[in-house]
Amino acid sequence: MSSIRPYRPTDHDDVYDVCLRTGAAGADATGLYSDDALLPDIFAGPYIAYRPDLAFVVDTGERVAGYVIAVEDSHAFARWYDDNWLPRFRTAHPLDAAPSEAEREVIGWGLDPRGSIVPEVDRYPAHLHIDLLPELQRQGFGRRLLQRQLEALRERGVPGVFLRVSSANTSAMAFYERLGFHELPSSTPGAPVLGIATDAQL
Repeated sequence: MSSIRPYRPTDHDDVYDVCLRTGAAGADATGLYSDDALLPDIFAGPYIAYRPDLAFVVDTGERVAGYVIAVEDSHAFARWYDDNWLPRFRTAHPLDAAPSEAEREVIGWGLDPRGSIVPEVDRYPAHLHIDLLPELQRQGFGRRLLQRQLEALRERGVPGVFLRVSSANTSAMAFYERLGFHELPSSTPGAPVLGIATDAQL
C-alpha cells in the first residue's frame, strides 16, 4: 500500500525518473532532449542535494512514484546552487553542445537559478516542485504531499511558497486552484506563478 514518507538517499534514481516521466507539462519527457538527466538536474537533483529534509515521497512498496521537494529560502538556494551545483551542471550539459534551440533554452534555465525567483519573494520566500506518476494521480496523494510540505515550511517560519506551472498542464492548474493556490502578479502568459500561504488549509 502506498504511503508518504521522508526522502532517503536511496530514492535518488526514482525521483529522477518521476521528474523525467512528468517533465513535459505533466507528460513523459523521455527522449525529448539529448540527455534524459537534463530536466531532473534542474528541477529535482539540486533540491534533494540542498534540502533533503524538505523532500517527501510516495512509496508504493516497490518504488517511489511521486514527490514534493522545496527550499525554504529561494535566494539562499540560488547562492548555494551557484557555488555547489552549477559547476557540475555546466560540465554535464554544455550549452554550446545543445542540438536544438529548445534544448538551449532549457539548459539556460539550469544556468540561471535566480531567473525563477519571483518579485513577491518576501511574502513567498519558498518554492517547491511536486510530481506524481499517472498511476498515483487522483488518489489524494498530491494534496497530502502538499499538506506535509506546508507543515514543514511553516515549522521553519516560512510564510508562503510559490511554484511555476505550465499553462498547458491544465489538470495541474485545476488541481492547484482547488487547493487554494492563486496567481501572483508576476505571472506571465504560458507560465503562471502560483502562491499559497503555509498556514492554508488544503
